[in-house]
Amino acid sequence: MSHDDLERAGFKDRTRVAEALETVLETVAGHDRTERVALGRADGRVLAETVTAPSPVPGYDRAAMDGYAVRASDTFGASDRSPTVLREGEGAVNPDEAVRVHTGSDLPEGADAVVMVEHTETVGDEVEVFDAVAEGENVGDVGEDVAEGERLYEPGHRIRPSDLGLLKSVGVDQVEVYDPPTVGVIPTGEELVQRDPEPGEVIETNGLTVSRMADRWGAIPTYRNVVDDDPNAIRAAIQRDLAKDVVVTTGGSSVGERDYTPEVVDELGEVLVHGVALKPGHPVALGVVEGTPVVMLPGYPVACIVNAVQFLRPILKRVGNMPVPEHPTVEAELSRKISSEPGTRTFARVRLSEGDGDRPVAEPTRASGSGVLSSVALADGWVVVPEAREGYDAGERVAVEDWEWSA
Repeated sequence: MSHDDLERAGFKDRTRVAEALETVLETVAGHDRTERVALGRADGRVLAETVTAPSPVPGYDRAAMDGYAVRASDTFGASDRSPTVLREGEGAVNPDEAVRVHTGSDLPEGADAVVMVEHTETVGDEVEVFDAVAEGENVGDVGEDVAEGERLYEPGHRIRPSDLGLLKSVGVDQVEVYDPPTVGVIPTGEELVQRDPEPGEVIETNGLTVSRMADRWGAIPTYRNVVDDDPNAIRAAIQRDLAKDVVVTTGGSSVGERDYTPEVVDELGEVLVHGVALKPGHPVALGVVEGTPVVMLPGYPVACIVNAVQFLRPILKRVGNMPVPEHPTVEAELSRKISSEPGTRTFARVRLSEGDGDRPVAEPTRASGSGVLSSVALADGWVVVPEAREGYDAGERVAVEDWEWSA
């Protein structure tokens, strides 16, 4: 369809969000670039290998409490009224002996239990034991925490600080991880400037916002200079970034007089989806050129953000072999009604405040107004109204999604 035909036709048919995402993800595969890095550089990276424990934790039987290492059979019958008296020894534990130990210390040879220090009293060179212990009591066995050869992590696991501690404890000092995915971020629009706008000009924010979001999602973004609304300029910019894993443009994705990006992408490759049933931001387009996904985001700032979260994030995660965790949500009570068009997924921005009961109150900032950046930047999250609903009534319990969570 020509540019003029698209402009006249508008968006009569809009693809549902789930279908649009599935369509583009079918064309996306994870890359195979990896590197081996030291643990100090592995935080937040995604494993490209299965990691097993080369050594157990603990690597020895250890005292789990401060106290005295003993032979459990020597304490049988000990009580507050009738303590068992043992000789205080050093080194190996012989029959009828007790050796002082501290939490985490090696269990002396001959011992099979530890009596907690508060259940003992030292009198000269003797130890009175006021509580009998069973074999293995207050003792951490070899491999109690991690067994030798135990599978710890699988490929695709994103490493957290706690993982680094566990890996170091079992003797792993390097891991094989995937390279972060790369993305070229191309803002389009001849009206865009970086600062000091004249009448008719607009400060460029979408490219900055999207590049920083991509960085939080584990990608390496390249934030390009603004490209004019010119098919040749847009074509050259997209072709320049086809070496990236993903190309994303902002602006020029609709069917207006200066919206050339989908037409250019269709000439270079294929537009898979153009027009999605979500609000704000239905004029999003998704395509592929020479195997590289191209995400064409709308120019209105809120619409741009909504579509980046819904489409760019999962595409980057797929390309980078990364998991796609759900955004955390908070259950809140809606202060007033949210309206939604049936068949359209709506993202209504809300602010949270303390309520009278055990849950916060969600106050809608706006359900429309895709150009009002403050409505999302000053919100605490958004409420997703599914396609099957015509909105939510005041007083309903809703899930407020923290879309800006960085994982």
